[in-house]
Amino acid sequence: MNRNKIIWFFASLCIIVSASCKKDFLEEKRDLNGENEQVFKDPVLAQSYVDYMYYSFQPGDNAAAFSWELAHGDAFSRTTEEFAGQTDWNRVWSKIDYNQNHASKYFGEKLPTGGPKNNPYTRIKQINIFLSEIDKYGLPEKLREELKGQMLFWRAFQYFDLVRLYGGVPLILEPQNPIVIEGAASIEVPRSKSSEVIEQIVADLDAATEFLPPNWGNSDWGRITSGGAAALKGRVLLTWASPQFNRNDDRARWQRAYDANLAAKNLLEASGFGLYKKGSLANATAWEKMFFEEYNNPEAVIITGFNSVISDQVQKNNGWEQAARPREIEGAGSLSPTKQIMDAFPMKDGKDRNSSTYTYDPNKFYKNRDPRFYKTFAYNGSHWPFNEDKNYRLWTYSWFSAASKATPDKTTETAGSNSSGIYIRKGTNPDASNSRGDFGYSGTDFMEMRFAEVVLNLAESAIGIDKLSEGLTLIKSIRERAGVENLDLAYGLSNVVTRDQHFAAAINERKIEFAFEGKRFWDLRRWMLFDDEFGTLTRLGMDPLNGTRRTGIWIYVKKDDGSKYVEVTKPDPTTDPKVIGDPMLVNSRGVVPVISREPAAYPPGITTFDEYLDYLYDNHFVVIEKDNLDPTNNNWKFKWYKEYYFLGINKSILDVSPYLEQTQGWNSVNGAGTFDPLQ
Repeated sequence: MNRNKIIWFFASLCIIVSASCKKDFLEEKRDLNGENEQVFKDPVLAQSYVDYMYYSFQPGDNAAAFSWELAHGDAFSRTTEEFAGQTDWNRVWSKIDYNQNHASKYFGEKLPTGGPKNNPYTRIKQINIFLSEIDKYGLPEKLREELKGQMLFWRAFQYFDLVRLYGGVPLILEPQNPIVIEGAASIEVPRSKSSEVIEQIVADLDAATEFLPPNWGNSDWGRITSGGAAALKGRVLLTWASPQFNRNDDRARWQRAYDANLAAKNLLEASGFGLYKKGSLANATAWEKMFFEEYNNPEAVIITGFNSVISDQVQKNNGWEQAARPREIEGAGSLSPTKQIMDAFPMKDGKDRNSSTYTYDPNKFYKNRDPRFYKTFAYNGSHWPFNEDKNYRLWTYSWFSAASKATPDKTTETAGSNSSGIYIRKGTNPDASNSRGDFGYSGTDFMEMRFAEVVLNLAESAIGIDKLSEGLTLIKSIRERAGVENLDLAYGLSNVVTRDQHFAAAINERKIEFAFEGKRFWDLRRWMLFDDEFGTLTRLGMDPLNGTRRTGIWIYVKKDDGSKYVEVTKPDPTTDPKVIGDPMLVNSRGVVPVISREPAAYPPGITTFDEYLDYLYDNHFVVIEKDNLDPTNNNWKFKWYKEYYFLGINKSILDVSPYLEQTQGWNSVNGAGTFDPLQ
């Protein structure tokens, strides 16, 4: 996103601030209780009220948006095989207890000093106030419908976030008065059944679809469209049909999900949406470009806008670029994908490493992989351009300070390496600039929902109702767009036969297509794939995360004779102009001890850098597994509890709302939980 693009929430807020007679609006937003009727009479203020809700739901300035999640930041991404690290949902607890942090506090909190915070039920209250007031004061009907459609979408979005975490929650559809008035309806609203919450979400999204336009103009880029509302309905009903909620595999739920996702796909296509391609181009280059296309991007169904403004009141930068880029070029180097997610990518013929036409060599892990592999990961020797250096290559190898060392302890990354030895390239812009020193002002938008998800939601739903051929065709369309080879006339899926094999193909495709886009945790959860407690891993032929450790890689240097390269003194990269910046290859005496990584001339028989990189890996790089990403104390292993498929309500909430029923499997002050989230 260019520097001059302004996020419309901030722009409209500036209008409000500039009008002193309208400052009551800001006070109202701070106390979250007021109902200033002027807001609902003035089109600018009414629009700004809606824009405030976008702001409340979406990642803020400098958030690493691709891994950001509304409830818990990046914790859920780290509770998958995408990232390592300990969270409240992957470590051992002495018991499942509502007084522990694994009983998420996202549900809500008691009123803190200074007034309510931005949390689910304060957002719901603000939406309910708006919906109850907007029709009373004579704004034009079309404007009111568009505003209501956006607010209904966000109410549905919020309730969906709650129901997929906890099951049924209190359904509050009218603004409540926090002051108890005798004779008035009680504000102590019990938890509704999960099915009731789902039906309300669907009703809100149906109304939003009716009210919203299929497209907005460029100045409103990022607003929810009718197709976006329909697509969220498809996601909701797919979740409702999945094993987390649908333990008996009720085909009627799958049918309903199919109908919703088909309607969303048709509506979006009629509105100009579709899989992103450049003309007839279907390959990884086009696939990568879609993350940086604005305004007319057909892939962008639901999107959060960012800009590259530096230091004023409309600044909203995406922190992902800075987080992903290496410290050597002044990025933060803080994103460390695991070997497990890298290994999950198939070969370029679409088949896994054990059944591919291509022989897999673990020491040349990058060879002959799915085209998306090269746009998702950056690895030692890979080309990873940015604006100031279009020829930049990532070098992240190691060597030994002593021959007796078991693991390499010296690195070419003198500013510090990331944790896993693998970098994330996905969502990083080849034209990104570090001219300010840190890639810190990225304007790359984040697609909360891409058209590819609509396609795969429909594919999975089709499989659910035994339309296996249709489901597989839709999955193949995703692979075709990415440039996967079609050697078996099925893009690597010729061995997919049974219904469960089709389900597995859909889920695995999501794992690759949406890697690092905040989808994996929810897929693991709705299919109950963390362990085989409910038999879904056996059904789909998958392995559990439970009991594993997530790892990275070291790539260390060996000499011509195969022995480890050892250099005690830090090499001086400035002694040989031909290899400046090459700390592996110039030792303290100015001698190249092994071989230049970017030589002036290649050895005989080698004509391209890709061939030369293979030569380096064959002769001078050794790849070994790196097992220090997850905690190294007490034999730490990933631990998931079946109770996490529906979270309990934390004690801090029950203390102030004791009328709420606790989730089954969780305790409370009144004993075992009794609320059944499957109803």
